[in-house]
Amino acid sequence: MRESGGSKAPAAQATSSEFGVYCHIPFCTHRCDYCAFATWTDRSHLIVDYMENCRRQAQELAGDLPPVTSVFFGGGTPNLVEPSLLADVLKELPLAQDAEVTVECNPDLVTEDQVQAYAGMGVNRVSLGVQSMVSHVLEALGRRHDPQMVAASVTAIRNAGIDRLNLDLIFGSLAESVSDWKQTLVDAIALEPDHLSVYGLTPEPGTALGDDPSRHPDDDDMADKYLLTDDLLDQAGYEIYEISNWARPGSQCRHNLLYWQQGSYAGIGCAAHSHRDGRRYWSVRTPERFIAAISTGISATAGSEELDSDERRIEALQLALRTSAGVPADVVPDDVAHLLTPASQGRLKLTALGRLVANEVAIRLELPTRR
Repeated sequence: MRESGGSKAPAAQATSSEFGVYCHIPFCTHRCDYCAFATWTDRSHLIVDYMENCRRQAQELAGDLPPVTSVFFGGGTPNLVEPSLLADVLKELPLAQDAEVTVECNPDLVTEDQVQAYAGMGVNRVSLGVQSMVSHVLEALGRRHDPQMVAASVTAIRNAGIDRLNLDLIFGSLAESVSDWKQTLVDAIALEPDHLSVYGLTPEPGTALGDDPSRHPDDDDMADKYLLTDDLLDQAGYEIYEISNWARPGSQCRHNLLYWQQGSYAGIGCAAHSHRDGRRYWSVRTPERFIAAISTGISATAGSEELDSDERRIEALQLALRTSAGVPADVVPDDVAHLLTPASQGRLKLTALGRLVANEVAIRLELPTRR
C-alpha cells in the first residue's frame, strides 16, 4: 500500500490515540504507465474550486475530530497545487502539537519557493516520488523527471528545514536490470533519506502497463530485487517495519502506521477513504462529483461497510503480519511456520523469504478460537 488513503484501506478498530487525516489531490500533468489511482490530467481548471471544497469539508469535519496526529496530502500530484491552497485545508484541522504533516511531491515540480512555503505552513515531512535513479528505467515507467531533479529536490527540501524525507521507489520494470536497481538503491541511500518506501511494480487493469502483457514484471526478477533491497537497506542502517517500508530508528511514518495498526482516520476529497469506530467509508470518485456534493451541502460519501468482530480480528492479524511486530505464534499454522521467525513476546514475524509470499501466509492465519 502506498502512503495514502486514496485507495481502499482496511476496516479496523482504533488501537491508540493516533488519528490521521488524508487529503486526496486528484490532479496530474501526466499519467504514469502503472498508475491506477483516481487522478486526472485534464482537470487543472478545477483545482481552485476543488481545494475550496476540501477546505469546506475539513471545516465540517473538524468539530467531530480528536487531535489530529498525522496529515497526508497524497494523490495524484499534491505539489501541482499552490501551497496556500493546501494550507487552507490544514488550518481547519485540530492538529496535535507534534502532528506529522506530509506532502507527496513529484521531483520535476519541486521549487525552492514551494518547499519554503510548505515549511512555513507546518509541513515537516515530504514524500518524494523518485521511483528510479536510472534514466532509461524512468522513461520505461512513464516518469518525466530525471535523477538530477531528484538530487536538486532533496537539496531544496533540506534547505527549507523540512527534516523528514521519504523516497518512493519502484522495482520490477522489464527495462530495469538487477544492476540498474542496485544503482537506484545506492544512489537513494546516498541522499540520506530517513525513510524509504519500496514497492514492486504491479500491472493494474486499465493502465498502460496492465494492458500490455509483454511488459508485465517477472516474478523471479522481482524476488531477486526485493531481497537485494532488504540486504542493502539493512547494511545502510534502515530497519524494515512493514513489507514495503524501511526507516532509520525513530523515523517510521506515523500516518503509514495508522493503516497497518488499525488506527482511525478521516478522508478529505474525492476517492478518499475513512475509518472510524469499525466502519469504513469512501467518497465519490471524481472531482466534479465531490465539488457538486460539498458545495451544495450533500454528503460526498459514496459507500460504506462494516466487518463483524471476527472479520476485524482476522484482518488485524493479516495487517500485523506485514509489520515487524508480527502476529501471535498461536495463529500461525504449521504448514507456513517455516516462513516466520521470532519477533518478541510470543510473536512471529515474516522472514525475508516469507515476505515474498506474504499474501499466501496471510490467508492461512487462524483465530485461536476456531482451531
